Amino acid sequence: MSQLVIYPESGPETVLFTSDDSQAIAQQLVEVGITFRRWPERDLAGHAAAQVLHAYASEVDALMTEGGYQSVDVVAMWPDHPEREALRNKFLSEHTHQEDEVRFFVQGAGLFVLHIDDKVYALTCGAGDLINVPAGTKHWFDMGPLPEFVAIRLFTNPEGWVAQFTGEEIAKHFPKYA
Repeated sequence: MSQLVIYPESGPETVLFTSDDSQAIAQQLVEVGITFRRWPERDLAGHAAAQVLHAYASEVDALMTEGGYQSVDVVAMWPDHPEREALRNKFLSEHTHQEDEVRFFVQGAGLFVLHIDDKVYALTCGAGDLINVPAGTKHWFDMGPLPEFVAIRLFTNPEGWVAQFTGEEIAKHFPKYA
């Protein structure tokens, strides 16, 4: 289930906005340059990456043309993944990218937290959610202590995920994904 909570950057003690309505979420995010869409959910539990990409080929092809993306892959994380803690910690610090970060959640969920101007936008993405975080947007991602998700990732850089960490500790002051 999608949910957006907006806080002032001073801390999570005050909630400025909260909603689990996808249209309300999309409206709040588009105002700060973030694309949030819903794609149809398909039951692909246990399917290989190639089957996942095949099932969403028309949506992915359209998005690749629209955004000029050069590569696409599928990432899957499970509670028994041997590197889950290291990978979680890697994404928990505020960072930016020189390209858009585009993710479509096929299955499971995760928490994207965006630091834009003087606000923090905590977006729980679930199955069917597509988020496009534009290049240069400060953010972090939390997959939780027992991650369970499958996501399609699109890149303009064939090298994939490359982060520039801000060195700010703001992520430590906001709720994590349980």
